[in-house]
Amino acid sequence: MIQPRIDLPIGPNPPALAFPHFPTRQQAIVWRNWQLVPVERLAKVLRTDAPTILKLAGDLGLPLPPVVSPSWLTRGYITLIRNNWHLLPYAQLLELVDWTVEQMDNSLREEDFLWGRLGSLKPQCEGVYYSPLSPDQIRRTLEIRQTMEKHFPDHDTSHDEPPFAFVESFQKTRPNRPISKKSNRFDLRLIYPYFAVYGDPLLNPQIDPFPDGLLERLAEEGINGVWMQGLLYTLVRWDPAPEMSAGCDTRIKNLRALARRAEKYGIGLYLYFNEPRALPLRFFDRYPEWKGVELEEFGLATLCTSHPPVLDLLRRNTETLFREAPELAGVFTITMSENPTHCHSRWTGHQCPRCAPRPVPEVVAQVNCTIEQGVHAAKPGARVIVWAWGWDLKWASRAIDLLPDNVELMCTSEEALPTHIGGIPANILDYSISQVGPGDHARQLWGYASKRGLKTMAKVQMNNTWECFTVPYIPAVDLVEKHLNNLNDLGINGLMVSWTLGGYPGGNLDLLSTSSETLALEKFGPRAAPVIRQAWNLFSRAFPEFPFYCSIEHPALYFGPQSHGPANLLYATPTAYSATVATYPYDDLTRWRGIYHEEIYENQFRKLSETWKQGLEQLGLALPMIDAEHRQAFDDLNRVAWAVYCHFRSSFLQTAFIRLRDSETSDKASKMFPILEEEIDLAKTLYQLARQDSRLGFESSSHYAYTLNDLREKVINCEYLRLFFAPKK
Repeated sequence: MIQPRIDLPIGPNPPALAFPHFPTRQQAIVWRNWQLVPVERLAKVLRTDAPTILKLAGDLGLPLPPVVSPSWLTRGYITLIRNNWHLLPYAQLLELVDWTVEQMDNSLREEDFLWGRLGSLKPQCEGVYYSPLSPDQIRRTLEIRQTMEKHFPDHDTSHDEPPFAFVESFQKTRPNRPISKKSNRFDLRLIYPYFAVYGDPLLNPQIDPFPDGLLERLAEEGINGVWMQGLLYTLVRWDPAPEMSAGCDTRIKNLRALARRAEKYGIGLYLYFNEPRALPLRFFDRYPEWKGVELEEFGLATLCTSHPPVLDLLRRNTETLFREAPELAGVFTITMSENPTHCHSRWTGHQCPRCAPRPVPEVVAQVNCTIEQGVHAAKPGARVIVWAWGWDLKWASRAIDLLPDNVELMCTSEEALPTHIGGIPANILDYSISQVGPGDHARQLWGYASKRGLKTMAKVQMNNTWECFTVPYIPAVDLVEKHLNNLNDLGINGLMVSWTLGGYPGGNLDLLSTSSETLALEKFGPRAAPVIRQAWNLFSRAFPEFPFYCSIEHPALYFGPQSHGPANLLYATPTAYSATVATYPYDDLTRWRGIYHEEIYENQFRKLSETWKQGLEQLGLALPMIDAEHRQAFDDLNRVAWAVYCHFRSSFLQTAFIRLRDSETSDKASKMFPILEEEIDLAKTLYQLARQDSRLGFESSSHYAYTLNDLREKVINCEYLRLFFAPKK
């Protein structure tokens, strides 16, 4: 069947990966979408009927009847896209998620760098349509079913916590529960709501980014600010292309309602401004004089801020936004982001004849000044926070000189922090818990801004980081506490405590207003508290072994397997695919390790996981000391700590597997089998934890990075590899 041509980005378009642990691609599609997509939808995609799909699933050992949460299509669509990127061509993928071409195009461009996360390429996928199985395929299907019965004999899923169950748990406030008024060392504590949909939640009020129950919990944790993305041309009428502003009235109405509701809990609503946003090339057919730098890989071009009408429109529309939504508390800006904005934003200003002669700090400061003018023309008391993310220390002080007096300067706390992990000297570029900040870059800029009279803020991660973003928090409590104390000693005014990851209303957030000693007493009782603190100490001793490396040229941190853990598949032969940002680690050990030698990278994860395991053993000693009042808090910590272990231990094993696979070792098979066996055990352990805890695997901009079926697929994958590497008779 010929696939229709669809105008969506393709990129290099290499052949899609094969997944030989499944007999057919149609079975891989059924597996990866089971209980995520209605049976009827799967039948439509594969051009068959529902009974046929049910038989395919049952023969594979998948649970019948399927229970499908509608949230997958509203809060989990990125999971669906990711799961099928190598399986379905665009036409069938659109059918699967029930989207138009325009919806897919917008999501790939604006959904927190989704196209880049997918590798900036669409693999070649032939159409997949149902066909009866051959005798050999039937035999292999039976083997998969037997594997499922062997490793997952418990068919009773009635006690499983459904996916997205945490959303429901935060819908309603708790009656007669007063909001605590905890004292705090920092005047602003800003966070991203844990499960806010990153894309366009303001068009659909049913997908509430922060329901009352969540706001209540955040307020109890000492949070007094929440943020969400604000795409200016979608919020107010954009005169150059009003069709791009379709739905702006609805968005403003819903934005105001959200801000008013948050205000009831003492929480201000802030918008993330990454403006002026680059636009599709077709826009510049009408306005060629507005065009700055063309970014061919994105199909976009920047709006040149050296062209006066661009800045004028940015100022006027920002002012309009704050007049139409006066409840907004403020904005924070990023002006050197991976999302292209002005011509210098991706270090490409030399390609623009108007911007090339202008110094970078002048352009950066001018954009921030324009936004500040628009905000304060409408609401003088709103906070305008300028985030120096990506600013070069060579010119950052000059940009600060050019900023208005009534903005605040925010720096990523850990930036330029020196490290010496595994004997390798390096520096931190981006968020870290394993390495305690602040770094020299932030210290210098804060000091300079303070002399100018500007308030200062620190961008930190308290609950998790890209070191492991698929758990609600990483219980390295001592490290987080030390970082907060360091910032307090410097006199930092405010904190932004999360990016899209790390917004869970619990975990380490309590450290905003209390000490670890008090926290252990309150959450676990006086008998268990000392033992829990010893476990926290071991986790905090283990985590600095994490082989952290991230630079502009090689952001290895984002490519590693540590957040997918045992859900990441193993491959019998090299895939030749490059790891992508926080989405597909593949088997790309070169990108994972960055500056570390393979052996050092492997050894760091070994040391980390072994010491972390000691912390788990310490937690086990605390269990007999936990009374009924504190059991829920203990179980939560225990589940999360074990999940973290599964991720880090699997990163060690995956590295060892790839090094062994690609070596010339003669006894490869005998060394491979213990790795595969332990990977199976970890996948099964994480599977059981995720059945109890729907938070595991979730992050708001990634949705679910893995599902229960992904973890079970890993077991099938490992069993297949055992046969593949077994000595041939």
